[in-house]
Amino acid sequence: MTRNLLSVAVLMGLSVCVGLALTPAAIAQPGEGARPDGSGEDPAARLAAVQQQQQINELEQRIESVKKEHQQLIAELRSLHQVALKEQAQETAGTVEKLITKLQSSFQEKVGPLEREHQRLQIAARVRVPRAGRAERQARQAPDFTLNSFDGRTFSLSDLKGKIVVLEWVNMECPFSRYHYETKSTMADLAKKYKDRNVVWLAVNSTNHTTAEANLEFAKKHELPFPILDDRSGRVGRLYGAKTTPHVFVIDPEGHIVYNGAIDSAPMGKVAEGGQVVNYADQALAQLTTGQEVATASTPPYGCSVKYPR
Repeated sequence: MTRNLLSVAVLMGLSVCVGLALTPAAIAQPGEGARPDGSGEDPAARLAAVQQQQQINELEQRIESVKKEHQQLIAELRSLHQVALKEQAQETAGTVEKLITKLQSSFQEKVGPLEREHQRLQIAARVRVPRAGRAERQARQAPDFTLNSFDGRTFSLSDLKGKIVVLEWVNMECPFSRYHYETKSTMADLAKKYKDRNVVWLAVNSTNHTTAEANLEFAKKHELPFPILDDRSGRVGRLYGAKTTPHVFVIDPEGHIVYNGAIDSAPMGKVAEGGQVVNYADQALAQLTTGQEVATASTPPYGCSVKYPR
C-alpha cells in the first residue's frame, strides 16, 4: 500500500511539473509602439488596444488555471500524506512531504514570471485619452438598476438622480482590488473626500461565489463609508459591461456615464518608466464637482476579470 502511495505521489508531482512549464516567452507580445488612446482618431491604435487587452485576459485565465491545478494537486498530495501517517508509513510520508515542498517552490518559480508579465502588459495599457477627441464623444446613459446591499439596504440608481454616482466593481479575492483597500485606502479615501460634494460611492460585487458574510466582514474590517451591492447574478455588471476588478463608472447628475475605466494609471502601484500616477476617478470627480467637463472619458480597465456566473 505504501509503495502504491509513493508511486501515485511521484506521478502526480511529475504531471504538475510538466503542467507548469509556462514561460512569458510563450505569450504573444504586443506590437512595438502599440499605444492605445481610445479616442477614435487612430483605428490602428484602437485595434492594438483591443488585442493587448485580449492578451491580458488570456494570460490572466492561464495563470488562474495553473494556480487552480496546483492547488488541487497539493490538496491531493496532502491527503496521501495523511493516509501514509495513519498507516505509520513514516518514510513514505516524509517523501511525500518533501515532494510537496519541492512542488511549492517550483510553482513559485514558474508562476512568478507569468504574473510579472501580466503586470507589465497592464502597465503598458495605461494611457490617457487625448483631449483632442473629447468634443466628438457622446456620453452613454447609465442603465437604471435596483440592488440590495449585503447589509440589507436597497439602492436604485433612479433614486440618486441629481447626484454624482460612482460605481466600483470589487472582488476582495482579487489582488488588484485588495491593493486599494489593504496597501492603500484609495476607494475609502475618495468616498470620504467627495462625500459632502454631492457624490455617492457604491461598490458592486458581481463575484458569483462570494458570500454575504465575506462582504460584511470585509466592509467592517476596512471601515468602508459606502455599501457593497449584491450583484452575484451578474445582471448589473453585464448591463454596464464591467470587465475587471476594479472597474469604475462615474455617472453625472443627469445620469450619463462620463467616465468608464481604471481607477488609476498604476496597477498595484506600478507605473511605466518616466510616467506618473493619475487617479482617473479622482480627476473626473474633481472636474465634475467644479462644473468642468471630464477630460478623460475612458481608459482600459485593469485587474482580475469579473467572475460572472456561467
